[in-house]
Amino acid sequence: MNNFKDESFRAIRVEEVAPGKFDQLLVKRQVTDLPDNPLLLSVSHSSLNFKDAMSAFGNRSITRVYPHTPGIDAVGKVLEDRSGTFKAGTELLVTGYDLGMNAPGGLAEMVAIPPGWALPLPQGLTARESMALGTAGLTAALCIEKLLESGAVPEDGEVLVTGATGGVGSIAVALLAKLGFRVAAVTGKLEAADFLTELGAWKVLDRDTLAPFASKAMAKPLWAWAVDTVGGETLFNVIKSLAYGGGVAACGMAAGAQFHANVFPFILRGISLLGVDSVELPIGKKIAVWRQLSNEWYIGDKLSMIAEDISLEQTPEFLARLHRGHGIGRYVVNMSL
Repeated sequence: MNNFKDESFRAIRVEEVAPGKFDQLLVKRQVTDLPDNPLLLSVSHSSLNFKDAMSAFGNRSITRVYPHTPGIDAVGKVLEDRSGTFKAGTELLVTGYDLGMNAPGGLAEMVAIPPGWALPLPQGLTARESMALGTAGLTAALCIEKLLESGAVPEDGEVLVTGATGGVGSIAVALLAKLGFRVAAVTGKLEAADFLTELGAWKVLDRDTLAPFASKAMAKPLWAWAVDTVGGETLFNVIKSLAYGGGVAACGMAAGAQFHANVFPFILRGISLLGVDSVELPIGKKIAVWRQLSNEWYIGDKLSMIAEDISLEQTPEFLARLHRGHGIGRYVVNMSL
């Protein structure tokens, strides 16, 4: 970092301006403001995730100390690596670990990170495509991998995807459709039904479809498998309505971190609840999944529909949109705009 200590860069800075009130500002920062980590990247693209919105609006279960720069995803070129792991100019991809949570994140033109957090940009993906996928795409792929490992095949029947217009949900719809599954996409935004159909959804359902199951110990088996991105009571309503031997990959908590449950779906239908984490995943596993996303699971034709490009200046507006639950698809932050 010594060679770049006089460099400045733009970043989103979240500040607590009054107790419980947080502003998201575009500021100039110095490289010397960054942690003294060996790997310094010039960020070309980042992306917005719901976790970034929570951090940007003061959720201390995500970020403990403010001021702070969110952004759990970044892609860019190596400016310097004092560890000797990567050569200058190498294009690297970073998702998860502590990036954008308690370490300054990717909503900035530079990041300084441990080399163990980064992997080479997979051949077959552009920098923009890697951020159109980002943590959301990695998580969606891990969910589908869990279902496949549990024996899911298209002949089993429909796969339910909750939160289908969100980042993870929309990519899960596209990936499942590519693999030949019939996808039932659940959303609270029925005005986006055409969007989901274009991604490959076989049918689009209002999220209220699941509400009547809340008062029942079990529901009629409707779906073979599921990807749940929202958590809360929705998750167990999905579990109640899965067919015998099915399972749900669970990866989100936008609807809450808790739900009421009973044992009947597990002991009478053999249902599996499959937890998915993409944050602390070992780097070797991340590399393998990203390689898959750049090859046999490549959905570049759909990413242009899923992801919208925004500038760093626009980021506070779109973080607020995500925080209010009004986001659709993915938002790629292009530092050159």
